[in-house]
Amino acid sequence: MKTNIHPSAIIDDGAKIGEGSRIWHFVHVCKGAVIGKNVSLGQGAYVGNKVTIGDNCKIQNNVSIYDNVYLEDGVFCGPSMVFTNVYNPRSLVDRKSEYKDTLISRGVSLGANCTIICGIKIGEFAFIGAGALVNKNVKPYSLVVGVPGKQIGWMSEFGEQIPLPLKGKGIYECPHTEDVYELDDKTLKKRK
Repeated sequence: MKTNIHPSAIIDDGAKIGEGSRIWHFVHVCKGAVIGKNVSLGQGAYVGNKVTIGDNCKIQNNVSIYDNVYLEDGVFCGPSMVFTNVYNPRSLVDRKSEYKDTLISRGVSLGANCTIICGIKIGEFAFIGAGALVNKNVKPYSLVVGVPGKQIGWMSEFGEQIPLPLKGKGIYECPHTEDVYELDDKTLKKRK
């Protein structure tokens, strides 16, 4: 599989792009970026120098992935969603030495126009709703919405809400995949 790069895209020398990736109109990928296999970068996307994007990620139009943001495999970034890398930016103060790492775990979906504040970790297969502002760590399989972001439920790996409470005990079997999820207190896990 070959990589498909639109002629209007700017790919700096040194950037690493995996096989089968598609880079669309007006994208800029900086020299230190590492992009996995079968990644799609939508129109107007930007990828900084100190960024890693795992395999099978989908980055929609107008998403900027700044330094110190790391996406594991299978992450979905909705149109115009935002990452930050400095907690308290000022135009007149150089804070490049203060960039904070942000980790987006495997299978996470980040809805359109949501904002992810730097220095946090979003757990596997969490689902961040459109327009949410996330400023603290998110547990795996959480459904988070609002400003500031608040967990209102759980999501399956298939991408549907799981009808279990936020805390307590319970078991749920996905009708699409037959995956079984178990809630124990405030933690949801998929059974192996």
